[in-house]
Amino acid sequence: MSEKILVLGSSGQIGTDLVETLRDNYGADNVIASDLRQPSAERLAQGPFETLNALDAKAAFDIIKKHNVTQVYHLVAMLSATAEKMPLKGWDLNMQSLFNFLEMAREKHFNKMYWPSSIAAFGPNTPRDNTPQLTVMDPGTVYGISKLAGELWCEYYFKKYGVDTRGLRYPGLISYKTEPGGGTTDYAVDIFHKAAKDQDYTCYLGADSSLPMMYMPDAIKATIGIMEAPAEQVKIRTSYNVGAFSFNPEELAAAIRREKPNFKMDYNIDSRNEIAKGWPSSIDDSVAREHWNWQPDFSLEAMVKDMLKNLA
Repeated sequence: MSEKILVLGSSGQIGTDLVETLRDNYGADNVIASDLRQPSAERLAQGPFETLNALDAKAAFDIIKKHNVTQVYHLVAMLSATAEKMPLKGWDLNMQSLFNFLEMAREKHFNKMYWPSSIAAFGPNTPRDNTPQLTVMDPGTVYGISKLAGELWCEYYFKKYGVDTRGLRYPGLISYKTEPGGGTTDYAVDIFHKAAKDQDYTCYLGADSSLPMMYMPDAIKATIGIMEAPAEQVKIRTSYNVGAFSFNPEELAAAIRREKPNFKMDYNIDSRNEIAKGWPSSIDDSVAREHWNWQPDFSLEAMVKDMLKNLA
């Protein structure tokens, strides 16, 4: 039986690229995009789309049955900076939508589920440099708390009910295809939009706020990679650390200046800097590399060149 894949949150930063790649790999008709917002007419023409509020368990169930879905990529979430403004709403969306799908998987309505975690699941007492796979996790944001709880629920459903759950702890993600969505690492997307237009940029993180980051093609490679890995290789059912490179705003600006020598940046630091200070500055992803052969393709320099080329 061929795979039928449902992508929740398909209009978001990750979902946009993921749907495109999955359709290339599995055929357009076998990948159902879904989101609260209807996409552009151009994207609607590219393959099946269902309008879905992931909190509506009955509507979600109907879509899974209608399309004979075998795999779910659950990308619905309220991100870090946004969820801090409405904590209970953030918790409810991030957790209840997960439970809806864990329960359907437990009842064997589909076979395999991807649920992403984040470096936000770490906290101020986590070792910041080369953060290991297994370590102290004491998140200080609603987003991070919900991600850590979700990791543990995914592992619980795997151990107790045999639900095939898989996940990654995303670092900050950088993409030219979608606008930033309210995350703490969004500066690293905004900065390219300004640089490409030969404008100056004002950064809200401190000059020394170093964070692990990843270019979107590598995030998509990792996401599909863990879902396609043989089950016996996926030995961790919370979420895997994955990394590519780390930098602070000064280092990123310097890399951009190598391509755009006149680019200027100043600072107006806000509350997002406090969030960033509680996150890792670099990630040890050796376990993912060992278990299912994870390997990123893009260096910082290669990403900068590609971002500026695509935004030109």
